[in-house]
Amino acid sequence: MAETYQVLWADTARQDLTEIIDYIAQDSIGSALAVLDNLEAKAAMLGTFPKRGRIVPELLHTGISQYREIISAPWRIVYRIESQRVLVMAVFDSRRDLQVILLNRLAH
Repeated sequence: MAETYQVLWADTARQDLTEIIDYIAQDSIGSALAVLDNLEAKAAMLGTFPKRGRIVPELLHTGISQYREIISAPWRIVYRIESQRVLVMAVFDSRRDLQVILLNRLAH
């Protein structure tokens, strides 16, 4: 039997998700709900196989290897594994520059 991991969302990741859904809902509430369901389901799958995601390439180039990501185009769900937990850290639009996003977060 496979181990199961608890999947938790950091406050910043929940905020990312809220902003994404609010933006999409301006055009279509149905589409926003579909994206929400899809992203939450994709993250929930990490509970059974958390290493399915790749190490975030932009961070790996700087020597940071504890963060992984799964893609649900065009979204990137960034997370880390801590013992029996998966902590979703952020949800980004893959068309945006991850380094700029992280710098903006660190500046605030």
